[in-house]
Amino acid sequence: MPALLEKATPLVAPAPATRFFRFFHMTHRLGRGRVTVGQGVFGALLLACLTPWVSPPIALALGLGLAQTIGNPFAAQTKALTPRLLQFSVIGLGFGMNAHAAVQAGREGILLAVASIGGTLVLGFFVGRWLGLGRRVVHLISCGTAICGGSAIAAIGPVLGAKDDDMSVSLGTVFVLNALALFAFPPIGHALHLSQPQFGLWCAIAIHDTSSVVGAAAAYGNQALEVATTVKLARALWIIPVAIGTALVFKQKGAKITIPYFILGFIAAMLFNTYAPAYVPAARALGSVMVGLAKVGLTLTLFCIGAGLSARVVRAVGVRPYVLGVVLWVVVATASLYAILHLG
Repeated sequence: MPALLEKATPLVAPAPATRFFRFFHMTHRLGRGRVTVGQGVFGALLLACLTPWVSPPIALALGLGLAQTIGNPFAAQTKALTPRLLQFSVIGLGFGMNAHAAVQAGREGILLAVASIGGTLVLGFFVGRWLGLGRRVVHLISCGTAICGGSAIAAIGPVLGAKDDDMSVSLGTVFVLNALALFAFPPIGHALHLSQPQFGLWCAIAIHDTSSVVGAAAAYGNQALEVATTVKLARALWIIPVAIGTALVFKQKGAKITIPYFILGFIAAMLFNTYAPAYVPAARALGSVMVGLAKVGLTLTLFCIGAGLSARVVRAVGVRPYVLGVVLWVVVATASLYAILHLG
């Protein structure tokens, strides 16, 4: 009987000619198909993310470790899957939230949202000009910081007429800082003794992408998660007026504006969880199942995001976009934290 695993030739010629790299990119026979060791490692880590022992921050760390060592063997697939998985996860989280509490959280966060979005765009313009960066890159990084990270950049980019290089630099900058925020914010929140509502509001304003906002808030507590998700999604709706303003300022006629329709799914799920249990007793059990699946989906989303941040992506951004991103991030995080602690 032939062995199940049979050593063969590399699937692709690896760039770094090291024995370590070649080992993970050699193809092997598995049954009737062929896989690489790297693909097997990816699969094992993905399965680990389905278990309750891997939290969203750990999943991100596993993805980053994979990307920085052997690389992501399914880069194209994870890039296509990540946005849909995040949208499903956000909608699923709505089944665990109460509409009345969400309205209250949104009302409390709206003034901070308006002030921080406007202030970030203005500050980004002047800092970007000082750094000598192109207008499109500056606007994309500023929008990603101000609204909702990669989603805002993906929506504003076509309206702006951004080139592929502009998009890559902006997304790379925001994703790297976004990953750092997921690890940094919970310890800071605990050190400052922030309440769960305070931390949730701070996350929603100061962390770029919805995935890391939800991941950081979930690590802090259920109430923080509820506040953070609601405020962040309300903030994401600002993509529409900002996109319209972008088309006018940059004189892009006939530009197509992408509307984040999945937010409607989140609202529908939240209304279902608030009102359906009074009429359908099984609704609460269904909601619990959906929330559980959503949290698993979020963990997988962060693993895929981490797996996409290869060393090449990090280096390709350059220093100046990171400087812009860090300045905006620090100012937004510090100013919003001060407002939450002293003006709330």
